[in-house]
Amino acid sequence: MRKPGVNQTRQRIIEYIRDFYDERGYAPTVRDIMRGCDLSSTAVVQHHLKVLENEHQIERDSKVFRSIQLPDRKNTIRVPILGKIAAGLPIPVLSSESWRNDATDTLELSSEITKGKEVFALKVSGQSMIDALIDDGDIVLMEQVKDVNNGDMVAAWLKREEEVTLKRFYYEGSRIRLQPANSQMKPIFTTSDNIEIQGRVVAVIRTL
Repeated sequence: MRKPGVNQTRQRIIEYIRDFYDERGYAPTVRDIMRGCDLSSTAVVQHHLKVLENEHQIERDSKVFRSIQLPDRKNTIRVPILGKIAAGLPIPVLSSESWRNDATDTLELSSEITKGKEVFALKVSGQSMIDALIDDGDIVLMEQVKDVNNGDMVAAWLKREEEVTLKRFYYEGSRIRLQPANSQMKPIFTTSDNIEIQGRVVAVIRTL
């Protein structure tokens, strides 16, 4: 039922935000709303969001990625986005700590999506995990762990190369295989003393 004082377009936006959040556990972007509500431009969406914000129908934080919230859906947490990770050739970095010291952005999520785990987020660069439905520009949520199982998707720090990469982890006797999910790319082989697990993927946020 349409609330008094909210026109049909803005009511459609509110319902879209609610459905999107219920399905995915995080808020839509302005472009998501434009496509989902069949609006003509992002400027039109921004106009309606501003009106809804002034009427206290929604809340948002310009400094937080995907921050649009409905006042009755506030069970959220803020997850730091700590830069990029390569899903392709590894990205050289200075040290195993420097690549994730400071958040470049913040992501607001439903607490249900993290299930109480301590997580951080990384933006994906490259397409080596495309067959796992992780594309360039997507965001992966990482659980901070050191020990993982075969087949887990991990952020792996290669000590000698001083590079970090996103791959599936496999322990094969005296060596480690870091396997891309892309038939056009070859795995990375290394030794156990050359690798440090920085985190394990627990969720993926797609960019469309």
